[in-house]
Amino acid sequence: MPTRQQGPAQEHRTVSRVVTILELVARSPAGMTLAELSTALEAPRSSIHYIVKGLVATGYLVDTGVYTLGPAVEALLGARSASVERIARPAMEALHREFDETVLLCLRAGEQIVYADTIESTRPVRFSAQPGERRPLYPSSAGRCFLAYSSPAFREDYLRRRLPDTALRARVHDELVRIAQDGVSYADQDVTPDLGGVNAPVFRHGTHVAVLTVAGPISRIQPLLDLLRRAVVARAASLTAQLTPTSTNDQHSQTNS
Repeated sequence: MPTRQQGPAQEHRTVSRVVTILELVARSPAGMTLAELSTALEAPRSSIHYIVKGLVATGYLVDTGVYTLGPAVEALLGARSASVERIARPAMEALHREFDETVLLCLRAGEQIVYADTIESTRPVRFSAQPGERRPLYPSSAGRCFLAYSSPAFREDYLRRRLPDTALRARVHDELVRIAQDGVSYADQDVTPDLGGVNAPVFRHGTHVAVLTVAGPISRIQPLLDLLRRAVVARAASLTAQLTPTSTNDQHSQTNS
């Protein structure tokens, strides 16, 4: 049986480029363009474009005209960083104490959502999910919340590939418009008849970064739906405020005005 060849670690060009791209973007809060990345790496734009598209697809970068770090980086780092997960944990615990249903913090990783943090209900019958589990953006209810706030180009391309039926695609599109207007999405009874849930978006500096979810059996969720909606939306709004602090200068200006 062949044995693995031993030897010193050697640099791999593609791996090095991936790591360098992530490091460059991490040091650039305003993001970097493809041209800037190409110049920094002294590599053809076509080669760098191929890599960054893969990083966007897996959630490690976000493309908003410039490339910034994506939620998969925060999911990888977890509670060891000043991440959305760490900041959201008290809000999740408060919702769990109030309703004793499963509470989730969802991040987007490319064309999937990832459960970055979960607190399960203590009840025998409950929605069960583990940190790190992934689900597609559609038809998951948290994923539809992400789709509602994604760029129109990405949303239309994703729905066209995912839903070839034009009538269904039109209905989903209308639902996403409503979610963006209302600021909340609900578990789809056609997809999961026995599951109820409320999902609210969390933003950082105007960018949608997470979804806060409370989910459980429909028999318990439905009677409390309006109360749950208000509580989850309020907690998500509070997280948005924590993730987008007012600058010292803005506070000073408001004080003097």
